[in-house]
Amino acid sequence: MKKIAILQSNYIPWKGYFDIIGLVDEFILYDDMQYTRRDWRNRNKIKTPQGLQWLTIPVDTKGKYLQKINETRVVDHEWAFKHLKAIRLNYSHAPYYEKYEPVLADLYEKASSLDYLSEINYLFLTGICRLLGIRTKITWSSDYTLVPGKTERLAGLVLSAGGDYYLSGPAAKDYIVDEVFEDAGIELAYMDYEGYPEYPQLHGDYVSTVSIIDLLMMTGPDAPSYMKCFRS
Repeated sequence: MKKIAILQSNYIPWKGYFDIIGLVDEFILYDDMQYTRRDWRNRNKIKTPQGLQWLTIPVDTKGKYLQKINETRVVDHEWAFKHLKAIRLNYSHAPYYEKYEPVLADLYEKASSLDYLSEINYLFLTGICRLLGIRTKITWSSDYTLVPGKTERLAGLVLSAGGDYYLSGPAAKDYIVDEVFEDAGIELAYMDYEGYPEYPQLHGDYVSTVSIIDLLMMTGPDAPSYMKCFRS
């Protein structure tokens, strides 16, 4: 059985996103879909003494309502240094700050020279997967032939990748037609985000859904024990 997941790329996403990557054999970035504003594509949250703070990559959307994620360009490359500064400011007292700061600094340095949001997200996703020990193959939907139809396209991607099992995010239950996967001989499953254990955090009450950066800074090599993809 080959397990496949297909999601649009996110910027430094939360642990649940990385769990989906770690639970499959191939993770397909669905970035030839339409870019959505005020979403997770170009932003995420970290904890600060003043509360949650958005880290947002500035992108060009003016008059480009139908542009795809992989067509979305960055408009100000200074964002990378600003985001790294915010992480340094708010996590300098975290237990594993010194361990991960050099790695993040290198990722942000590389990201500062990239023009497209998809490239930036891919850089961070693969870099953080290496830190977590996730070895899943990450590809792009543009690597495969796409067919018409919302559910049909997903099933087609799974088959094109040689898969027979599809792990979906739970929100997709609202539009996925189960019969399309059944007819294609693909087992369909949905990710369960319930039951994550809490871990020590800085800056007030516990928040589960912040960027994976928080988990790494606070738990270091023990981060996998707070995730689902590493459970036997």
